Amino acid sequence: MKRGEVWWANLAPRSGSEQTGRRPVIILSHDAFNETPGWRSIIVVPLSTSPAQARRGPTVVALPTGTAGLKQEGRAICHQITTLDRAKLVEYLGALPAEILLKVENALLAATDIRR
Repeated sequence: MKRGEVWWANLAPRSGSEQTGRRPVIILSHDAFNETPGWRSIIVVPLSTSPAQARRGPTVVALPTGTAGLKQEGRAICHQITTLDRAKLVEYLGALPAEILLKVENALLAATDIRR
């Protein structure tokens, strides 16, 4: 597992307005953590196909059909960054191109107000 990869994940149980169910996620955690055998946590951003999410502003990134193996257009919901146990990642889809990963990183900055 590497930063920028897209995997199918089981996001249940969840609550409230959190993304739930089986859906693609983008791995965001540092590769040093991802490659450590005893490190079970993975930081991810869930994806959605909901057109309503596109109106959420600078914390949502559009992912065209075919990006990282996606069969339909999706959106990275960067204001819903979360941590999962790596056992919830069930199938590799592909890796984001560098320019889209940069857009995701910028959306995360907007969501968290972290300054570079």
